Amino acid sequence: MAQPKIVIVGAGPGGLAAAMQAAHAGADVTVLEKQPRVGGRTSTHQQSGFSFDLGPTFFLYPRVLAEIFASVGRNLWSEVPMRRLDPQYRVSFGAGGRLDATPDIEEMERQIGALCPRDVGGLTRYMRDNRQKLAKFRPILEAAFNGPADLARLQFLPALQWLRPWRSLATELSSYFSDPRLMIAFSFQSKYLGMSPFRCPSLFSILSYLEYEHGVYHPLGGCGRVSQRMAELAQDMGVDIRLNEAVTGFDFRGKRPTAVRTADRTYACDSLVINADFAQAMRSLVPNELRRRWHDQRIASKKFSCSTFMLYLGVRGLYRDLPHHTIHIAKDYEKNLRQIEVDFTLPDDPSFYVQNACVTDPSLAPEGCSTLYILVPVPHLSPGTTWDAATRQRYRDLTLDQLKQIGLDDVRERIVTETMVTPADWQSQYDVYRGATFNLAHGLDQMLHLRPHNRFEDLESVYLVGGGTHPGSGLPVIYESSRITCKEMLPRLGLDTQFIQATQGLDHLGAPKPDEVARSGLAFGVRNSEVGTLQTPRSASTASGADAVACSAGDSAD
Repeated sequence: MAQPKIVIVGAGPGGLAAAMQAAHAGADVTVLEKQPRVGGRTSTHQQSGFSFDLGPTFFLYPRVLAEIFASVGRNLWSEVPMRRLDPQYRVSFGAGGRLDATPDIEEMERQIGALCPRDVGGLTRYMRDNRQKLAKFRPILEAAFNGPADLARLQFLPALQWLRPWRSLATELSSYFSDPRLMIAFSFQSKYLGMSPFRCPSLFSILSYLEYEHGVYHPLGGCGRVSQRMAELAQDMGVDIRLNEAVTGFDFRGKRPTAVRTADRTYACDSLVINADFAQAMRSLVPNELRRRWHDQRIASKKFSCSTFMLYLGVRGLYRDLPHHTIHIAKDYEKNLRQIEVDFTLPDDPSFYVQNACVTDPSLAPEGCSTLYILVPVPHLSPGTTWDAATRQRYRDLTLDQLKQIGLDDVRERIVTETMVTPADWQSQYDVYRGATFNLAHGLDQMLHLRPHNRFEDLESVYLVGGGTHPGSGLPVIYESSRITCKEMLPRLGLDTQFIQATQGLDHLGAPKPDEVARSGLAFGVRNSEVGTLQTPRSASTASGADAVACSAGDSAD
């Protein structure tokens, strides 16, 4: 019997995870990727000897990927060395004060008491309640939703009391913390979904819980290294990964694609998996008349996440007193969010995030240098937002000025190489619809069966993985989408999925022991040659773009 042929469009984390599982099941798998590297937004961007994660930098809730690795006979922790961070990150408040988030709950309660004595004990209650909530919701996050009838499954009924659709995440957190700063410290994680905590459903209070309970990790070499290793393992399993090969269209027999076309050749397929940005892929690759539900007009009417303004800076020296991750919350956070989500204007006092990864992993920069990854949440593309040269320069300058609020007042003088990515670049260079980097928004009206289905409802033998389908955005749930999709697809091709179910729910598969922790300021890591980073093309704006830079080994910003 001939192997069933599966073609996967896009080598992002969901596509790579699906490729590993499908190949293990016995399928003939081909992955087609437009970019010259694997990983999609979870890839490694290199410039002048510096390595940066292009997108995600927090590696959270490794249980899901550890189970996927185990299901194909691999151990995540030995294949991709990681360090658990403590502190996990620093939260800096424009309104005053800061928290160094640690999984040590007793220490967190002490810091909370220093900010607001009456809120002591709130975190302990929050952890207890969300431990129960996650246990109830896991079956929902791990199952396919092909229609409203799926909501009535008996195993989902215990979760309903925790859903609370009338409550926002901010309202939920206010039941644990009276100080607005603390409410924000445990709800800013809604930005992982591209949403404001004032609009995000209360279900997502589990996001912060996952950090404190299961840890925040740094894969050595960055999150992009996870994607690279997955691609290497997939190739070892027989998967054909073709880079620099953009898909130009599909051949259809009725509503079933029979082949995938690129400029180079045509690939026959029995099943098709789309890992590309959902809205962009539908509009550019699938004729509108074939899409009864997700036609162009409906896609355009949907709510999309915010976007991000990015600076990737290679700098001289190392900011030793700045943790691996720092989140700065604007003084008027509600105004900041309103400008992004309602007014669609660029915030004048933006919140921002900085990754100072070289305090943990010096392999990411030449000796005597370090990397700064800077992310500013901004509106997705709309008629009211333009990113012309003047806007780009103005927002770069504003962003660099904002860094003074976390003690970085000399960054400009230290920059040796720089790349900027705007929402317009996310759309034009990375095929992200409207530059909405977190995909479709995650309101209750766009979740579960109301999100594009893993077994795509408008076409036959077409499946989705990634942030545009169930369960949604964020690396853990993107990996989970690949499991859901494989459990839907493989049996229809006559392939067994028992290997997937056999490892689901086996927590802590080979996880590092609690004392294997990378503390901020301690150097762990390997040089770039040891992590196999891949070259990427320079994006929108690169300054000081020499092929190599010289850094003073003794130059540090303490």
